[in-house]
Amino acid sequence: MSARPRVVLVGPPGSGKSTVAHALAGRWHLAQRDTDTDVEAVAGKPVADIFLEDGEPRFRELEHEAVRVALVEHDGVLALGGGAVLHAATQDALAEYRAGGGVVVFLDVSLKHAAPRVGFNQSRPLLLGNPRARWQALMTERRPVYERVASVVVSTDGITPAQVAERIEHALADQREDGSGADR
Repeated sequence: MSARPRVVLVGPPGSGKSTVAHALAGRWHLAQRDTDTDVEAVAGKPVADIFLEDGEPRFRELEHEAVRVALVEHDGVLALGGGAVLHAATQDALAEYRAGGGVVVFLDVSLKHAAPRVGFNQSRPLLLGNPRARWQALMTERRPVYERVASVVVSTDGITPAQVAERIEHALADQREDGSGADR
């Protein structure tokens, strides 16, 4: 690959992917990129409108393409949308990225800590109805995938984005030293 992200962040809604990406990018003097923003730019509308007007399958296609492109073009900190890892081709792309030395960080979070961050509002189309129950169901479904694609797991519960960034830096240093690097 000509360029590749320094780190890729994955996790559920409310785990802090975008804010942690911003914190890491600032610490490392790198650009930050969010695939949800890329999808919105391509579609010309917000994610919630894509779900409503075009459906989730179309959103997932656009999302996979955004991840594929970013893994090749972006050399900073990359945050993926919460459901991006569900697409089999995205899982393969992340495995290839990891095989080439890339690091995927699963930002783990409990419902208690995700709820105030997400706010369970209308801009989260997959959380409509009973948002807490939907979030928990999504997390039950996605956790095994997040864990499988990740090389590092960092909990964001009860700490600031700057503290999460620091934990990621420590995990990356540990990984370089002994090959494990997981904060499990």
